[in-house]
Amino acid sequence: LIRVDEITPEERMALYEKHLISREMMDKKPAALLLSEDESISVMINEEDHLRIQVMSAGIALKECLEEAMKLDALLQQSLYFAYDQELGFLTQCPTNLGTGLRASVMLHLPALTESGAMPRVSSNLSKLGLTLRGTYGEGSKITGALYQLSNQITLGLSESEAVENLRAITVQLMEEERKARSQMSENIAWQDKIDRAAGILKTARVLSSSECMELLSYIRLGLSTGVLQGVTTQELNALMVNAQPATLMAKAGKQLDQNQRDILRAQMAREACAKIKE
Repeated sequence: LIRVDEITPEERMALYEKHLISREMMDKKPAALLLSEDESISVMINEEDHLRIQVMSAGIALKECLEEAMKLDALLQQSLYFAYDQELGFLTQCPTNLGTGLRASVMLHLPALTESGAMPRVSSNLSKLGLTLRGTYGEGSKITGALYQLSNQITLGLSESEAVENLRAITVQLMEEERKARSQMSENIAWQDKIDRAAGILKTARVLSSSECMELLSYIRLGLSTGVLQGVTTQELNALMVNAQPATLMAKAGKQLDQNQRDILRAQMAREACAKIKE
């Protein structure tokens, strides 16, 4: 149990950077977070609604995450009363969440579609299907490193399993479109140059800002998926993307760091993590 008002602002920001709490929850009093040891399951207390159950997993494990969330929901209902209406479903604070109250999301890395200028078209088509593309940290956030959140918009009139299956099917289609765009780009010498330059900078940088680090790591991920680079795993890059964020960086260091100190430490982490990259 983590009480939000009993931890430092940097610790709160680190939880946000890991997608464990929302930005709105960082300044809420009183508010708390129930967190599993591996940080895959969490319950936000007094966020937008009284409770927000969250389950995260790598890959397109939407069905498995839903099953875990439903188990926890059933356990909580044994001792708590949830406001529920037979026609409207769960009576949430925000009317757009009425019904299931479910927000299922997939984090997608779409560098090829982004660079090709296809994202406005993709976003428009997704909205017609009841889905929405958001920034890296959800609603109102910016897109960093070509990382997007794809989520369901409709919560009323369909079941949780239907919403999750619809999201999964569209995710698979979008991934296939991204793969085709990557295949077309893989033979482009300019793209190979960008990927190799990103690897060179991350291997040797002495100072590295958060935004530059995310952009360069996006190219590394692209290079790994297209076979231009090898030597590191996507999981290692994912860990670096999280650990290189400003607040998480300070939380791991165990002390306050100014921007220059963070940029130096971030560069050191990148050099160590990317030293194994082979072109």
